[in-house]
Amino acid sequence: MTPDFTPQHWAGAVGVAVLVALWVDRVWGEPPARLHPVVWMGHFLGKAGNRVQRHAAQDPEVQDFKAFGLAALIWCAGAALFLIAALLLQGAALELPWWAAGVAMGLLLKPMLALAMLKSEVRAVEAALAGSLDDGRERLRWLVSRDVTRLTEVQVRESAIETLAENLNDSLVAPVFWFLLLGLPGAVLYRFANTADAMWGYPGIYKDRNWAWAGKWAARADDVLSWVPARIAAVLLLLAAGRRGWALRSQLRAEARKTPSPNSGWPMAAMALVLGVGLRKPGVYVLNPGGREALAADTEAAQVYASKAVLALVGCALAALVLIAIGV
Repeated sequence: MTPDFTPQHWAGAVGVAVLVALWVDRVWGEPPARLHPVVWMGHFLGKAGNRVQRHAAQDPEVQDFKAFGLAALIWCAGAALFLIAALLLQGAALELPWWAAGVAMGLLLKPMLALAMLKSEVRAVEAALAGSLDDGRERLRWLVSRDVTRLTEVQVRESAIETLAENLNDSLVAPVFWFLLLGLPGAVLYRFANTADAMWGYPGIYKDRNWAWAGKWAARADDVLSWVPARIAAVLLLLAAGRRGWALRSQLRAEARKTPSPNSGWPMAAMALVLGVGLRKPGVYVLNPGGREALAADTEAAQVYASKAVLALVGCALAALVLIAIGV
């Protein structure tokens, strides 16, 4: 960083970076897979996961501290590798004038965000459902790890809406939150943790592999890093619905606690409440049980609320950065 790069310059660069990243995401979407850092993270975690599983006990009832320790060590090594790369890239960007640094960091931040792709995939599920239930189930399989073979049309739609709400946090709110706090390394660390959780963080057997202990570190790390952003995402969704949404805040905590995850229930419950629908994972939870069944129009409405929540997030972030810039 150049000596004259002041806190005001940093605040300006961060603000520019957020706007650039969101604009690129909206206009161009995802970079090619061969150039995508999150894809690189996935390749690393896939190979590392294979190594962990060679040493993991396949009985979920066994307390496998060896697999836990090995997975935690590899997770930390991988996180350090990507963090060092992020620090070096951010350091190079900060050698530029503040506005150019903001543009450069925005381009580097963009791969950590995936709102446009998320909304596109959710629309694809609804479009497939319009063709047939089997097509809808098959398209949903791209988004969720649950068994989709027996889901009804309503349950397929509910699952897509849940995915949109949960990943509003994972794919946008949380990376931006950590970027605002810690710069590019913060966003990269979160995305690595979230990717590791998606690949390793299962409570037992998944695809004939036991992750009960091998995935425990990855799951807990993601829980810690997602705790605050998930609640922010829920509040943003309530705000996106205006006064009606804010009036539902007293119901949010009770609904959010119904899910096994300490975090994903917050944005999902908020989305269920603002839409006025019930969201269900058969045999696991029912969010907003008094809500009606989700309709095709609710899929579109959910995307509108997600977009408004993003606008609210950007507004809050820019306001905070202005306060930093003026020294409040």
